[in-house]
Amino acid sequence: MSEIDVLIAQIQEAGWPDGLAAERAAMEAEAPPLAADIAVEPLTLAGRPAEILSAPGAMAGELVLYLHGGGYVYGSLSSHRGLVGEIARAAGQRVLQLEYRLAPEHPHPAALDDAVAAVRTLYDDGLGPDELVLVGDSAGGGLVLATLLTLKAIGHPLPRAAVCLSPWTDLTCKGESYDRRGDRDPMIDRTLALKLSRLYANGSAPDTPAVSPLFGDLTGLPPLLIQVGEREVLYSDSKDFTNRALRAGVDVTFEEWPDMIHVWHLYFPQLTQGRQAIDRIGRFIASTRDRSAQEDKRQ
Repeated sequence: MSEIDVLIAQIQEAGWPDGLAAERAAMEAEAPPLAADIAVEPLTLAGRPAEILSAPGAMAGELVLYLHGGGYVYGSLSSHRGLVGEIARAAGQRVLQLEYRLAPEHPHPAALDDAVAAVRTLYDDGLGPDELVLVGDSAGGGLVLATLLTLKAIGHPLPRAAVCLSPWTDLTCKGESYDRRGDRDPMIDRTLALKLSRLYANGSAPDTPAVSPLFGDLTGLPPLLIQVGEREVLYSDSKDFTNRALRAGVDVTFEEWPDMIHVWHLYFPQLTQGRQAIDRIGRFIASTRDRSAQEDKRQ
């Protein structure tokens, strides 16, 4: 069996529990390990718990802000710490992970308010927009895009680039891949997605751009890397957003990873494609740094 076949069998055997507390505990239990050489510095950012992760030789001055996935309902600093540490290694710079508030205790717009406040605080503390990259997975990927749209709407400069891993961009859950790929992705289905959407939106229209960035005005967004697995129920969320962004003139790099499932990056310890995708993220971040430096020289 291939690595992905073994992983899918393990996920299917484990199943998914019922009940919020059990679901949250299951996500924490699946957290990949943090490598011993990754330094972790706890802090508070805009009133929320956060931490900076860095590998040996990390570049000073620049920063990646990471927003974790979990359907806006699950996930934490600990559930994604191992993955974020490897992204820090691949990027060669510090990654700041934010623990934004979760639904249903804190529904929309709490998570978005926390993310926007974090970026504004970093700016106020002297970090330049060209020194910041946003990265997020699943709901965190959608939150990255909603944060960009909100910063644009309130007249704040945008980070130099963003990376979205299997982003959830459409909380109406009407993408065609829910039907076409529903039997291929063991991670999520329409029933679970609709439940999480209701808990997060909490009465807000799910096609509001602040909830579902797919429906926003995408003009003026910075360069984007979007990675999605071939098997994903949320495949349409990535593909449809990419198509709309390209029509709006955004520089989008879209990567479909053959045979991969939702946020396969989290399984990097056992999945070669997980490690390869993380390496690709690091190279993309470096390329936007080089491009920004060249534009500064021309100016």
